[in-house]
Amino acid sequence: MSQATTKRQYAAIPPQQGEFREKGFFSKLSKQWDIQLMVWPGILLVFVFSYIPMYGVLTAFMDYNVFSGAHIFENPWVGFKHFEAFFNAPAFNTIMRNTIIVSLLKFLIGFPAPIILALMLNEVRHMAFKRFVQTITYLPHFMSWVIVGGLVMSLLSTENGSVNILLESVGAINEPINFLSINEYFWAILVSTNVWKEIGFASIVYLAAIASVDPHMYEAADIDGASKFKQIYLITIPTIMPVITIFMILAMGNFLNAGFEDILILAQNPALRPVSDVIDTYVYRVGLQNAKYSYAVAVGLFKAVVSIGLLTTANYLARRSGNSLW
Repeated sequence: MSQATTKRQYAAIPPQQGEFREKGFFSKLSKQWDIQLMVWPGILLVFVFSYIPMYGVLTAFMDYNVFSGAHIFENPWVGFKHFEAFFNAPAFNTIMRNTIIVSLLKFLIGFPAPIILALMLNEVRHMAFKRFVQTITYLPHFMSWVIVGGLVMSLLSTENGSVNILLESVGAINEPINFLSINEYFWAILVSTNVWKEIGFASIVYLAAIASVDPHMYEAADIDGASKFKQIYLITIPTIMPVITIFMILAMGNFLNAGFEDILILAQNPALRPVSDVIDTYVYRVGLQNAKYSYAVAVGLFKAVVSIGLLTTANYLARRSGNSLW
């Protein structure tokens, strides 16, 4: 029997299923070692700092005392005591109202803002001006809220604040207004500052999605006499709708994250607490500053459960359009 015949017969023998899978799996790992080096540090980071500490959620059902020195499971179990205390707290209605309203304002204004910016930048044909606008709108994202809050407080200051000087110069006001101490202005200041800070960076994904639209579709629409607004409405937006849907689902999952750093910095005046106190700031003030750790964990767990419910509902509704996370 020749050597070629032997090779053909050997090749005709099917390998064992487990052996094939094992070789295939490890061969893929060996071929993707550079990609694996980029992925595994992130996985380990999430596992160590997000999954391992999750056993601490059990303290929401205990009277946990961090100063007792006892093991976490040696603390007395109290069931839903802290949840009931939160639901019956005098500030519960105010906290939930502020959280829902601030989150809703950020969603209704902050979610479409980067989409509109991306659509506008896509129509700019002067590349130098386009890059300049992109750079200017991207920069605030990389600034910490301490810096942004300082800028906002300087602009709205009653002493040499640019906003008060401008309003006085046009005769809109007779004397400076302390905007960051008036409840009626706080939500507008908070939401507009958030939009200004994140609009440029959030538009990157939408610009990338718009760049993938087939230019022949625009040419055909132009020949048919469609205006720019019709091209955006009939071509651009439907094409990037899967990306918009995915980000909308993620936004619904973060709906109750009304803010923490921005509110903590901008709402330093205690007079703003009736309109600025949200779940995150309430957890920080009552749970951490007053050392009520079990109570704080219970409030945070309540927010997490509601967020998971919103995320699941949004994904279920989006699945009907064929665009969902799972």
